[in-house]
Amino acid sequence: MLLIFYPSSAIAQDISDGSKIFTIHCAGCHPNGKNIIRRGKNLKLKALKKNKVDTLDSIMNLVSYGKNNMSAYEERLTQNEIKAVSQYILDKAQNNWRN
Repeated sequence: MLLIFYPSSAIAQDISDGSKIFTIHCAGCHPNGKNIIRRGKNLKLKALKKNKVDTLDSIMNLVSYGKNNMSAYEERLTQNEIKAVSQYILDKAQNNWRN
């Protein structure tokens, strides 16, 4: 007999929660939208625009494939998780990383 496990909606929601994904995978280098490695490559809206990474698609691409010191996450996160964390980053940037 084959048993198939389907995660509960609460667990699935946790997995796709951009805030939690950011805390786990991104906050180490980008606390509160900053960048501890390269200050000019932070996640503030002005820097995202300057570096042409100010749309959901461009952020998803950077999260997926990385660039320079930025690690690629396409093999660590699902597409839904990449989209969730990218949307979270864009939303936070548009609100100047305020709660």
